[in-house]
Amino acid sequence: MASDGEVMNKQVILKHFVDGAPKESDMLPLEGFGVAKVVDSGHPKFKEGDLVWGIVGWEEYSVIKNPESLFKIHHTDVPLSYYTGILGITAWAGFYKVAAPKKGENVYVSAASGAVGQLVGQFAKLMGCYVVGSAGKEMELYIYILFPRYFPEGIDLYFETVGGKMLDAVLLNMRLHGRIVVCGMISQYYLSEPEGIHNLMNLPYKRIPMEGLAVIDYFPQYSEFLDVVLALIREEKLVYLEDIAEAIESAPAALVGLFSGRSLGKQVVVVARE
Repeated sequence: MASDGEVMNKQVILKHFVDGAPKESDMLPLEGFGVAKVVDSGHPKFKEGDLVWGIVGWEEYSVIKNPESLFKIHHTDVPLSYYTGILGITAWAGFYKVAAPKKGENVYVSAASGAVGQLVGQFAKLMGCYVVGSAGKEMELYIYILFPRYFPEGIDLYFETVGGKMLDAVLLNMRLHGRIVVCGMISQYYLSEPEGIHNLMNLPYKRIPMEGLAVIDYFPQYSEFLDVVLALIREEKLVYLEDIAEAIESAPAALVGLFSGRSLGKQVVVVARE
C-alpha cells in the first residue's frame, strides 16, 4: 500500500546484460513504444487527458523528460493498440521509402507473422508483387529447398528481419539488381557469438544493394504515412494480427515469447486499462 504522498507504480525491469535469450529472471526498467494518457503536463504541446504514443516506460506511470519525442493521437476510430504496431511507421518506411518496390517483383518477407512482416507482405500484395513470407524457427531447416520452389526466377526484394542462416540462404537466391532492406536480425540479438554470413560475395556479383533501416529517420514523414495507412484500414484493405497480454504482470512472459516463437502477430501488453 502507498503511504501519504506516494504513488504506487508497477514496472518491468531487465538486467543490463543478458547472455543469450532473455529469461523472466533477467528483468531493469524497460522502455518501448507504447500508448499513454497524459495525467499532468507542464508542456504547451500536451494537456491532461491527451492520448499519445512514443517511447514510454513499461510501467503504469512514467515521467517523460523529452515529451518532444511523443506523438499526439488524433484518430481514435481505430484500436489504440494499433499505434504500437500497424500505425507505427517501420513497415511503410522500409517497404515504400527504402525498398522502392515495383509492380510484379518477387518479394520475400522473413518473420512474416510479426508486427512488421505481416504489414510488409500486405503492402507488397497491394503493390501487385508476388509475395512469399515465412515464420518460425523451423524454417531454417527447409529454406534451401523452398526457395527454388517458390522463387524459381529468384528474389527481387528481401525484407530482412531474421539474419543468420536465413540471410545466407536468401543471398544465394537473389536476382541480379535485387535489393535487401535490413530492418532487424532477431536470430542474432542474444547470441554470445553472432553467426557469420558466408555468401556476401553475391552482393557484388549480382549488384545487390543492402540498406539498413532506422525508423527514426522517417518520423518527419509520419503524417504522410498516417494518411495512407488509416485510409487502408478504414477501407479494410489491411488485416492486422495482435497477440494481446493483459496486465503488466504478464509482460516478462510476453517478452520471452518473442524469442521462443510463442507469439503470433504484434505482441502487445495492456499495462493498465481505465
